[in-house]
Amino acid sequence: MGIVGMKVPALGNIFKPNGLTTMEQAMGYVLTLPVSTVIVGIKTIAELEEIVRIARTFAPFAPEEMARLEDLTEPYYEDATFFKRRGGISVKTASKFSLVFLAASFLEFVLPVPEQGKICAQAAANRNTAPPVSEQTAEKPVVIRVDLAEPTGTYSPIYRWFGYDEANYTTMRHGVELLRELHDLSEVPVYIRAHHLLTSGNGVPELKWSSTNVYSEDANGNPVYDFKILDGIFDAYKAAGVRPMVELGFMPKDLAAEGAGGSEPYQVHYPQRTTSGASNNPPKDYRKWGELVRVVTSHLVHRYGRETVLSWYFEVWNEPDIDYWHGTPEDYWKLYDYAVAGVRAALPGARVGGPASTGPGNPKAAKFLDDFLAHVDHGRSAATGGSVPLDFISFHAKGHPEIVDGHVRMGLANELRDAAKGFELVAKYPKVRNLPIIISEADPEGCAACSMKVNPANAYRNGPLYATYTAAAMKSLFDLQDRSKVNLIAMLSWSFEFEGKDYFEGFRTLATNGIDKPVLDFFRMAGLMSGQRVTTSSDGEVPLGDILSKGVTQAPDVDALATKTEHEAAVIVWNYHDDDVPAPGSEVQVTVAGIPAGVKRVLLEHYQIDDTHSNSYAAWKAMGSPQSPTPEQYAQLKAAGQLELLGSPEWLDVRDGKVTIETNLPRQATSLVRLKW
Repeated sequence: MGIVGMKVPALGNIFKPNGLTTMEQAMGYVLTLPVSTVIVGIKTIAELEEIVRIARTFAPFAPEEMARLEDLTEPYYEDATFFKRRGGISVKTASKFSLVFLAASFLEFVLPVPEQGKICAQAAANRNTAPPVSEQTAEKPVVIRVDLAEPTGTYSPIYRWFGYDEANYTTMRHGVELLRELHDLSEVPVYIRAHHLLTSGNGVPELKWSSTNVYSEDANGNPVYDFKILDGIFDAYKAAGVRPMVELGFMPKDLAAEGAGGSEPYQVHYPQRTTSGASNNPPKDYRKWGELVRVVTSHLVHRYGRETVLSWYFEVWNEPDIDYWHGTPEDYWKLYDYAVAGVRAALPGARVGGPASTGPGNPKAAKFLDDFLAHVDHGRSAATGGSVPLDFISFHAKGHPEIVDGHVRMGLANELRDAAKGFELVAKYPKVRNLPIIISEADPEGCAACSMKVNPANAYRNGPLYATYTAAAMKSLFDLQDRSKVNLIAMLSWSFEFEGKDYFEGFRTLATNGIDKPVLDFFRMAGLMSGQRVTTSSDGEVPLGDILSKGVTQAPDVDALATKTEHEAAVIVWNYHDDDVPAPGSEVQVTVAGIPAGVKRVLLEHYQIDDTHSNSYAAWKAMGSPQSPTPEQYAQLKAAGQLELLGSPEWLDVRDGKVTIETNLPRQATSLVRLKW
């Protein structure tokens, strides 16, 4: 005798804003129970594909997770079991649903009886023979035109910046490996920003925490410096060939002022609010703070050389407009002034800046950034009494993914609104409007250390959607820069790696246990572009104004960004939508015009990131989602994480200075078309 699980989503009634929000939760709960098989009502092929995807990646829930889900549904479970009270679903309602036993790839998880699997698999096959939605295409091709003869501006390598909370991951096994990979993806130097370079502790990383213990005080209050851990981090940067963006923070334990509430812990552990401890307090003595910064900068100059350190950037603190800083805005101006004075005392000409505030799309954050710029524009330094130095301006821009009707909906508009408002504020001040702007965290959301187990909306991070989102964001950031006439040099991706975590646990990372994820392949694509940006047009694009006002929630954004050099052109093309649901792909025709006269043939290299190319996550799921892959499986995953050609390179004939490339671009896929002559 077997047990059948039915009414898994209760016709959608199981999903509530403060209850269950995803089909993964509902299916995972039922499959963890001692059922023999599961029957699920579906309306579309897309829903069937979603159920099969969930089944393929299923792993039994822990007892704690089962109890948590029960607690979430307890307030409304009776409403979700309406069919019991009403004697079942009406015939009219039932006729709208196909009760389908799922495909054999699903059944291997839940059906121990072979004959049941055969019957159910055949039933699923007989219900519908249509191809998967991801392999279908829209009827009308999207036409994209690129004109190499019409430059629009410099292709600044804004993609080459990365960062992470846990500075101590820098020297760990996979951190060292990943730094080298980041160096290798770009012909120009890659910059790395990390939190906690001045934080006290033993150098052991935790989620959202690291430490160097660089500063302490003896019994008489005299500074004691220990550079061992800090040197290890910067030595790893040097060995990998990457450059630091030195974030000056957070406050050493012996230098932190006592909080207004009296005694408080120095470190607060995740998942509690890690920024609530004394490590985010102002200094008890601003002169000692300035001297700490001077000594650290002097040490870096002595160890790595003056010219080398002059190529770095020094940023003061992180997000001082929220609880990363436990002082007032005016206290931060003072912190900034003393830090900059310390850096410049050790290294005149060093590049200093800030304030690294949160997204200016929020009015409070916008006011903080505006007030900081006013301080720089006409204020006086609390440290020197002179003008306030500023060599670059930094702030953050974040999207906002959420769960809508059981799937992830990205929030690209939020990130772009942050950038647009920040550019607008910078452009107000003639004194600073031409300074470099570093968006020192530019991401789809705000918590890299919150895995998809914590927030199901973060499920986007493992697959091609993260890459395609970033491609669309990069094009829009260039467009916003051009519109505001400011100088954007960085869209820093706050993503690196988390050592010792599960494979594909859903952290915002570039790699998982040494396996590169699809988003890293996007940055490899971006690194293959250089020179001048050139004009592109697409009859499948969503205009920038529409994205800013309502996101990409109707038609997909099928668009491109193109560059040229003397002997090369490159075009990144994407098929992006905020909603991560199965949908038809698009036939795309990319015509590149303006190829120099006399060029008769060009070499085409065509790379792609999609469900079957440059996708280690898909390869891992196809293996059965192993958490302890064999050496052979690990080697296969390493290979699957590399940027993959769609086909062999080929020579194309040039006619009238043009070539046309026709391709199929699945939803949430990104292509790089590279031409050489």
